[in-house]
Amino acid sequence: MVDLDSEVPPLPPRYRFRDLLLGDQGWQSDDRVQVEFYMNENTFKERLKLFFIKNQRSSLRIRLFNFSLKLLSCLLYIIRVLLDDPTQGLGWSPIIWVNRSLPLWGLQVSVALISLFETLLLSYLSYKGNIWEQILRIPFLLEIINAVPFIITIFWPVLRNLFIPVFLNCWLAKHALENMINDLHRAIQRTQSAMFNQVLILISTLLCLIFTCICGIQHLERAGNRLTLFDSLYFCIVTFSTVGFGDVTPKIWPSKLLVVIMICVALVVLPIQFEQLAYLWMERQKSGGNYSRHRAQTEKHVVLCVSSLKIDLLMDFLNEFYAHPRLQDYYVVILCPAEVDAQVRRVLQIPMWSQRVIYLQGSALKDQDLLRAKMDDAEACFILSSRCEVDRTAADHQTILRAWAVKDFAPNCPLYVQILKPENKFHIKFADHVVCEEEFKYAMLALNCICPATSTLITLLVHTSRGQESQQSPEQWQKMYGRCSGNEVYHINLEESTFFAEYEGKSFTYASFHAHKKFGVCLIGVRKEDNKNILLNPGPRYIMSSTDICFYINITKEENSAFKKQEKHRKNHESKLSYHGASRLPVHSIIASMGTVAIDLQDTGCRTSSGPTLALPSEGGKEGRRPSIAPVLEVADSSSLQTCDLLSDQSEDETTPSDDEASAGLEYAKGYPPYSPYIGSSPTFCHLLHEKVPFCCLRLDKGCQHNYYEDAKAYGFKNKLIIVAAETAGNGLYNFIVPLRAYYRPKKELNPIVLLLDNPLDDLLRCGVTFAANMVVVDKESTMSAEEDYMADAKTIVNVQTLFRLFSSLSIITELTHPANMRFMQFRAKDCYSLALSKLEKKEREKGSNLAFMFRLPFAAGRVFSISMLDTLLYQSFVKDYMISITRLLLGLDTTPGSGFLCSMKITEEDLWIRTYARLYQKLCSSTGDIPIGVYRTESQKLTTSESQISISVEEWEDTKDTKEQISYRSNHRNSTSSDQSDHPLLRRKSMQWARRLSRRVPRHSGKTAEKINQQRMNLYRRSERQELAELVKNRMKHLGLSPAGYDEMNDHQNTLSYILINPSPDTRLELNDIVYLIRPDPLAYVPNTAPSRKDSFCNTVGQDTREETQL
Repeated sequence: MVDLDSEVPPLPPRYRFRDLLLGDQGWQSDDRVQVEFYMNENTFKERLKLFFIKNQRSSLRIRLFNFSLKLLSCLLYIIRVLLDDPTQGLGWSPIIWVNRSLPLWGLQVSVALISLFETLLLSYLSYKGNIWEQILRIPFLLEIINAVPFIITIFWPVLRNLFIPVFLNCWLAKHALENMINDLHRAIQRTQSAMFNQVLILISTLLCLIFTCICGIQHLERAGNRLTLFDSLYFCIVTFSTVGFGDVTPKIWPSKLLVVIMICVALVVLPIQFEQLAYLWMERQKSGGNYSRHRAQTEKHVVLCVSSLKIDLLMDFLNEFYAHPRLQDYYVVILCPAEVDAQVRRVLQIPMWSQRVIYLQGSALKDQDLLRAKMDDAEACFILSSRCEVDRTAADHQTILRAWAVKDFAPNCPLYVQILKPENKFHIKFADHVVCEEEFKYAMLALNCICPATSTLITLLVHTSRGQESQQSPEQWQKMYGRCSGNEVYHINLEESTFFAEYEGKSFTYASFHAHKKFGVCLIGVRKEDNKNILLNPGPRYIMSSTDICFYINITKEENSAFKKQEKHRKNHESKLSYHGASRLPVHSIIASMGTVAIDLQDTGCRTSSGPTLALPSEGGKEGRRPSIAPVLEVADSSSLQTCDLLSDQSEDETTPSDDEASAGLEYAKGYPPYSPYIGSSPTFCHLLHEKVPFCCLRLDKGCQHNYYEDAKAYGFKNKLIIVAAETAGNGLYNFIVPLRAYYRPKKELNPIVLLLDNPLDDLLRCGVTFAANMVVVDKESTMSAEEDYMADAKTIVNVQTLFRLFSSLSIITELTHPANMRFMQFRAKDCYSLALSKLEKKEREKGSNLAFMFRLPFAAGRVFSISMLDTLLYQSFVKDYMISITRLLLGLDTTPGSGFLCSMKITEEDLWIRTYARLYQKLCSSTGDIPIGVYRTESQKLTTSESQISISVEEWEDTKDTKEQISYRSNHRNSTSSDQSDHPLLRRKSMQWARRLSRRVPRHSGKTAEKINQQRMNLYRRSERQELAELVKNRMKHLGLSPAGYDEMNDHQNTLSYILINPSPDTRLELNDIVYLIRPDPLAYVPNTAPSRKDSFCNTVGQDTREETQL
């Protein structure tokens, strides 16, 4: 052991354990060499070069010192001229010799020595091997001319008064100034402004020309007119401005030659400088320049980031953004990578926008451009996607990168992002507000099938308007529709509100009803102080608190309202309706089932009733007494609510399905969808099947081993279909299906949904279009590549028009890209009423209305909408940060525990006893706790004879000889739209004449055969376009083996118009078939933890019997 230890060498003291592990044996041969890098920079020359040239700050100081020396030399020259006496000397001697005092000479020599030494040193340091390149530079030659003669005078005193053109140092000062500005931009690390440099060069060049000319003329004229510096300045200005008074002129030829030379130089140099300046100015106009730092710190601004800026997008943003009074002083900075469009440029030159809107051409992915837009000082950044792109996923990817870039550059700047595809939404969860286009689009399309015109309702709510549209119209519906369109959603703290402060400690429904009765405002939701979630209609059990934030619908916000008491009007109402605070009536006479309001509120207990919705109460022999409605309770009786469970879920007991469901073999369960199509989808409690249906059974047009059905009618659906015609089955369809299968929808009212990925006539007929409740046509993404922007909707519009002509009574709901294209929906070329509405739209647009398109009949009826209208939702969220949340709750995209949902009910003949909207409000609040927010009204319309109803009679054509009758026939003939001949009456006329001549040449048939042929021919001529289309569809249905029985009923088209009244006045009369929009409380919010069996509850029997009368 001792021998082994002696053989091991000792470890060096610096040896470390990790070296032993790494196997480093370098310590055994200690031959390491220390290497020093960048030794070339340690030389004296390199150190001087670093100080004078390379280092930004030190070189800036050197150039500033050089610039000061040149200005000092020019100043000393002026002082010498002012002290000089030009009368001394004769002939040419005053030009060669001058009077220079000794102190002045000493200063000029000192300046010359320093300047020459600096010039030689910089030439040495910048020497790169070519000596002539250094010597022949103009700045070096000028330095030699101005400095070397002064140094010679040191050694030769006789030449001390020799004239030296020191004024040429102004050009060296100009050169030093340009270098100094470049070093200044490098030192402070700011982007060099080419425009600023060019303006500086132009101004310095012009000053140097004038100064050189002044000093040259003054010196040369010492032998002539002996001009002073001021006279020389006057002469140069007059000459260069091309005025030429002639009172001061050069006398000797050298001065005349100098003037000619200077004019030639000015004519060459100045235009070049001006051309470069103009070019840079034009380029700056294209790129937009910068948003000044001083303005960013003193004024407020927002940034709009888009990939391409269209005039419609710009005007929608500006009109909506500046519609709010507190945003009038904001600036809008537009950051767009594309060059500004000609139309956009013209709009931005309007004085109203030119002072507030700044266009910058640049990319949000460049920090340089974000710095130009002062993104770090912006109040908000709006990032919009390009919805006209063919590849919407690629457009979303660009939006995501822009959002990331802005968040990285300015983390504290609020982000308002618009995304197209829902599956891309989770990438921008960090944004303050996000609007996903496909989520909102499909949700509105779905709710349009249940609550008519939900899209129009949401669109009007998110647009800023004063409700002054069409107030001069002679038609009453346009006045009411335009006035109610001014309603918007506002918020206010309860304790600060005049509307709601008196209802502290009262129930929500009590506050909502009485606020509407007293002020005409509609309270729709609240938010607690310690909770960020908004609750829409939390129900009668919610007690208002002083710290609650109230959300209400009104024409204007409370802060802009004036309150005038009307004592007489109040007394009249108190005499008619007796309200004495909280009523002590039994709760069964006040609270009804959530599924219906068909309960006699005069009774004192729960009883079975098979009456219709809002049934007329029995008066027990008091014929003359007007039906009364129970008052709304200040505080709901919670014990009775739990006992009767009247505000619980509407559906039947899950363990006992109804007879209809049992016969159909359908078993539903309530729960959350087991699979989510994309990350970030909001979980929704809805109706589900107990077992997953095999994929083969989803093909409606093909049978499988589980069923043999090949068309929709064979399935025997009890409810009408909802057909969705889309190009692809995208993830957005999830947001279409979920609202239609939400847990609060009664099972008996669930409509089958058919997805039609292609829509030829045969597939339409197979999927049951003849007995469908609604057909939803989704915008075709394949047409987005149209060269003309507005042609993106061409395919959708033509397809919808074809469906409208084939199935005139089919309820078609569609979505377009551009709102301007809504005028082509259900287009009739010679419909006088549509033409009148078109003129009305133009007038409203000229008045500056943001809702000029609202009077188009398809939009007012909820048949069409444009998702671009919801861009205003994102803009409004800057002022109203709650608008996106409220809209998502209304559309069913989000579900908050305790928050209500949007539904509707229809006014039947049995409900007309309520008479007014105020009484309906009271009836709903006192019975079910529902809050009405608007009315969808349909009226009969007396239109001119439509083109599809006019047929052509051959007999009239043959018998008519009079000119007036021919003109009358031609007018009727033009009104027909039978195929292509409707546009060419002469073709139709010649074809019929040819048919008659041909019939004369054919040999006569015998008896019945000839009569039959003539009858068929006459029927063919008399057939209208409607009959031709009907015959075509029926033949196709027969060919497919389908019964055409339901098609005849579908063609009974009625001319009607529909519109929405948002929060109408309390005295608005209800009409037959009105559909009332309701915000119904959450049924799950009232289900007790230990609820009794519903089978044992007598009140549940009431709910089940009356639920059948619910009309949603």
